[in-house]
Amino acid sequence: MRATQLRRGLLFGLLMLLGFGLASLIWGLAGKARVAVDESRTVERQYRTLEERKLALERKLAELATERGQDAAIRTAFGVARPGEEVIVVVPPATTAPTSTPPWWERLFGWF
Repeated sequence: MRATQLRRGLLFGLLMLLGFGLASLIWGLAGKARVAVDESRTVERQYRTLEERKLALERKLAELATERGQDAAIRTAFGVARPGEEVIVVVPPATTAPTSTPPWWERLFGWF
């Protein structure tokens, strides 16, 4: 009777250790799966960003393939003009200062 209880106790302990070990392995796999999903989302966002950048660069290349695009790029990069063109400078309107008289205390004590 005592030997049977001892075997059952050892079997129960062994099964408990095995259960905790399996639970630990499952917990670790779940953490790794979460990290993998997060990394997958990050890579997907980076891929979309790179695809958008690729499309923008392809548009710029198509624009530079034309004579007008090349002319615009040269004008922007080097600030050049064609013969006969002149520079136009846009000047903002002059601001006028208010013409009010200062208060009496500023006139009286303004010389300090």
